[in-house]
Amino acid sequence: MADYRFAKEKLADVLSGLTDYKVFAPTVTGDVVRFLEVADPAQVSLDYTNSNVPPKELMFPETETLFRYRLGQNEFDATVPSPEEKRLIFGIRPCDAQAYSIVERLYRWDFNDPYFVNRREGATLVGLACADPCANCFCPSVGGGPASEKYLDAIMFDLGDTVYLKTITDRGDAVAKALSSVLEPAGDSEKKAAEKQADDALSKIQRSIDTAGIPEKLPSLYDHPFWEQFSDRCLGCGICTFLCPTCHCFDIQDECEAFDGRRARMWDTCMFAEYSVHASGHNPRPTRKERTRNRIDHKYSYFPTKFDVIACVGCGRCINYCPVNIDILDILEKSKEAQVKEEKTA
Repeated sequence: MADYRFAKEKLADVLSGLTDYKVFAPTVTGDVVRFLEVADPAQVSLDYTNSNVPPKELMFPETETLFRYRLGQNEFDATVPSPEEKRLIFGIRPCDAQAYSIVERLYRWDFNDPYFVNRREGATLVGLACADPCANCFCPSVGGGPASEKYLDAIMFDLGDTVYLKTITDRGDAVAKALSSVLEPAGDSEKKAAEKQADDALSKIQRSIDTAGIPEKLPSLYDHPFWEQFSDRCLGCGICTFLCPTCHCFDIQDECEAFDGRRARMWDTCMFAEYSVHASGHNPRPTRKERTRNRIDHKYSYFPTKFDVIACVGCGRCINYCPVNIDILDILEKSKEAQVKEEKTA
């Protein structure tokens, strides 16, 4: 593992030097920042707080074809991504890298989903530390941090005119080797500046939640009326789940045109009424109350019970983009208050 630096003005040269990889990086399109495959290095920007759309779509796309077939024939053409394809996700935030590790537990659970697993195994993650966390960030509460190195192969710090790059794994060293003509050894000044930036960023995070006991106690509030305080405002738009880096619900559909068909997987959300409708027509989550409860219970109780990790990385996107200002931290605090009252009256 080693420390490097490069002039920020040479960012395009850095990206152009990664010829052995298919590179994805934060790209600004209008007012939206999302991770796209780099076609023009000049379109890539490191000057962003967090991407509007999380890079989870690089591991499980919004819509992907699982296989193609022709009616009346027994053969089908699977479109599984190759595990040999080297992909590099450049500038990913530590929270989004942590999200990959969470969702991976599901996709490796009782069966290794080759679509997700092959992409993940072929991916190198070069992170970008947060200098100015967003107002609703609470990543330290759920095991992360603005400069967390966990789950990354290398991490960068934007120091103004200079970018400091620290490799963490052998994959990170391979990236540095590929960029040997652009990178320079970092000095103590860059290392100290990066450490100070990390400390300053951590001190800027104003929001937090003590998660102790929440996974165990949430089920006891299943029928508690406090859920209505939030669900009554919910529009059921699903933006909290579509822009969440750990939400992973999907639907699978067959689409045919004449005799040619495909089976496709696409994002879905438990916040839609149709999501939980049974074939009989019965819906166990008929109102927004049940759906709001399920979303929180899944992240903070069901998932940690099954996989021993909370399915939230504290990125704040669900708070930032909710059109009616529903705040997951408010919900969790209210759940703790409700539990205390329940215990006092028991």
